[in-house]
Amino acid sequence: MPLPTSFDFVHKEGVSKYKFIRDLYEKVKGQIQAQMEKIAHSKNKGKRVRSFNEGDLVWLHLRKEIFPQLLKSKLSLHGNSAFQVIKKINNNAYQLDLSLEYGVHPTFNVTNLVPFTSTINDEDDH
Repeated sequence: MPLPTSFDFVHKEGVSKYKFIRDLYEKVKGQIQAQMEKIAHSKNKGKRVRSFNEGDLVWLHLRKEIFPQLLKSKLSLHGNSAFQVIKKINNNAYQLDLSLEYGVHPTFNVTNLVPFTSTINDEDDH
């Protein structure tokens, strides 16, 4: 609440307490922001940002929670083909071109996607 502009009826000790609390608040706020930035920097130190564009091919991690009918054992493949990105919803969610046989919604988190790379080596051609 702002102080009145007229100091005729304001107690001098109240004004000094107000200024002390205001300065203390600003100091604590600055320390909290600095600590949050420090923690964010240390947590994101080795983090790789994955971003895909529409039309890119990606591997989809077939998690047993999402695809229980496809994973019969823990030794089965956790990805079987590349899928095309149809739409980027935001930095964390992408819509894939999934066939109806999978029976799930085609939107996935970026943690379940890996950029598609061909597994064919050039040495195999020789």
